[in-house]
Amino acid sequence: MTNFLVARFPCFLAGLLLALGAAAQQELPPNGLLLIAKPSLVDPNFARSVVLVTQAPDYSTVGVILNRPTSVRYQGQLVRYGGPVMPQVVVAVFRSEQTPKEAAFHVLKNLYLSMHPQIVDGLIANEKARYRLYGGFSGWAPRQLESEFGRDGWYVLPADEATVFREDMGGLWEELVARAAKPGA
Repeated sequence: MTNFLVARFPCFLAGLLLALGAAAQQELPPNGLLLIAKPSLVDPNFARSVVLVTQAPDYSTVGVILNRPTSVRYQGQLVRYGGPVMPQVVVAVFRSEQTPKEAAFHVLKNLYLSMHPQIVDGLIANEKARYRLYGGFSGWAPRQLESEFGRDGWYVLPADEATVFREDMGGLWEELVARAAKPGA
């Protein structure tokens, strides 16, 4: 199953994005996966990481590292390390019943990723909002992630909201590596 997902990841997400325009008033299909760094991945940016990724309309891949805590705060809110790209930019992964009015990537049903300041500040101002903030993001140019799959650096698992908003991220990488490494996963 994992090999199937890896081989079909770009085509799968590209097809999903094409459906987005037609599905504006319909339920959008998932457009996100979890990348789990294999133990052999030594890149210091991604070693032992779990990355929530989504694909942009230009086929580039963007996401945030879920399991890198920091002590950084933005407007009093904890900011986790999202990745090495533009680390000074605050990125939000958030739940919303409505499609956001400002620029945001659809990840899962009612789950979005955005660095738009109005979205980020609106989430912080809304005490009922469910979100996580990240400093920076992870990004791959079109076809770049495919080459990393070819070097066997990542496991791939379906993304889910429970993992994204898990309270304690300690041990997440180990749990997902064990799950992904099982035969037939």
